Amino acid sequence: MHTDTERCVRAVRSKDARFDGVFFTAVLTTRIYCRPSCPVVPPKAENMVFHPSAASCQRAGFRACKRCRPDTSPGSPEWNVRADAVARAMRLIQDGIVDREGVPGLAARLGYSTRQIERQLLAELGAGPLALARAQRAQTARLLIETTPMPMAEIAFAAGFSSVRTFNDTVREVFALAPGELRARAARSRAADGAPRTPGVIALRLPYRSPLNPSNLFGHLAATAVPGVEEWRDGAYRRTLALPHGHGIVALTPRPDHIACRLSLTDPRDLTLAISRCRWMLDLDADPVAVDEQLRTDPLLAPLVERAPGRRVPRTVDAAEFAVRAVLGQQVSTAAARTHAARLVTAHGVPVEDPEGGLTHLFPAPEALAGLDPESLALPRSRRTTLLTLVQALADGSLSLGPATDWDEARARLLALPGFGPWTTEVIAMRALGDPDAFLPGDLGVRRAAGGLGLPSTPAALTARAARWRPWRAYAVQYLWATDTHPINHLPA
Repeated sequence: MHTDTERCVRAVRSKDARFDGVFFTAVLTTRIYCRPSCPVVPPKAENMVFHPSAASCQRAGFRACKRCRPDTSPGSPEWNVRADAVARAMRLIQDGIVDREGVPGLAARLGYSTRQIERQLLAELGAGPLALARAQRAQTARLLIETTPMPMAEIAFAAGFSSVRTFNDTVREVFALAPGELRARAARSRAADGAPRTPGVIALRLPYRSPLNPSNLFGHLAATAVPGVEEWRDGAYRRTLALPHGHGIVALTPRPDHIACRLSLTDPRDLTLAISRCRWMLDLDADPVAVDEQLRTDPLLAPLVERAPGRRVPRTVDAAEFAVRAVLGQQVSTAAARTHAARLVTAHGVPVEDPEGGLTHLFPAPEALAGLDPESLALPRSRRTTLLTLVQALADGSLSLGPATDWDEARARLLALPGFGPWTTEVIAMRALGDPDAFLPGDLGVRRAAGGLGLPSTPAALTARAARWRPWRAYAVQYLWATDTHPINHLPA
């Protein structure tokens, strides 16, 4: 996109927010970079150059615009659609791998050399993995500066910087303000808005591309919530988060132009990862216009899209957790699946305290479930075998599910496990791995909806018809599911 100068100039002049995060506008005369929808008067075309990432702008010596704050743009939707090495690398960088394991750790997870990864990222994004991670650290630092009373030295290390000096230099370079000046500006803004600050809670906005239909997104998460791990309270979806340095509790509330996010963390070093996982769970980096335009080409699906555009795919904050829950939900009702999961949580989950609600545990990790006594599971014998085989494979590393997972390889490994069929494999690919083209032609709800719309209702015929929906068949499933009155399709009262 950023190489198509004429198209980029048109997007900037029309202040098209759909392209926020897709490319960035760097202004040669002011040495500032902006999002395409920046509200200021657009510069002359000859003074604009375009970059594929904020890190590329920073690497070229531009600083972030104080008006449009390009560092808060939604992420590029490209990394959620593609399955190549660059896309997987970007998902891992957003997940904080470079900060935790360095560039060698990133390369090892992808199966490439560090030189190959650096070359591919530089060619496509104009910045290597260290520069991309640095841009992310700067954004995390700004959030902590503006939303917490933490001392600057603590913020520096929590954001992932190796020294306070590096932290100070980076903040000044990227935002053209010292850390103390950023905090003072934020304090004045809060005073003008009258927004209170709750001690120990980080409150922020999660941006997204419009439109966003929250009914199936939050309805699905609330209707399938595991007691003790998730809940719907006071108009917000709340859940516990297992994070590398501790745990957290997040509350997510749908608003007309953003998702309100309240995070309580035991260790602020987990902030970047917690935000990334929340954005991933809510599919906030999707491009709903591109998705809906493609699905509208089918005249039988078009009325569903017109009625409620902007549906997202409800995902998960932990792929291994979702895989376990998918097995527990095989051939049983939503209520029964929640009951089975709640029993595992009570028996094997790590207890947590939640002063603001009723959350009690973290979902148990595969390592905690690998030694389960089969007789303690109130499941059919075949499903016990399926569950125990899955958690053992996840615990010993023979099955890896996460941001770097190759979608086709994961499907093959899952199908090789006992008790895994197309439905379980595809629902994991859709909601845990984020494949936008995952499809469930054998799902009862999908078949029932297809029959009601006049679409083929047999799996083979429906798969053939769905070829025109590619690469967005996972979103088509959301529209088909939404024709039912099941609670997953409605926000709780």
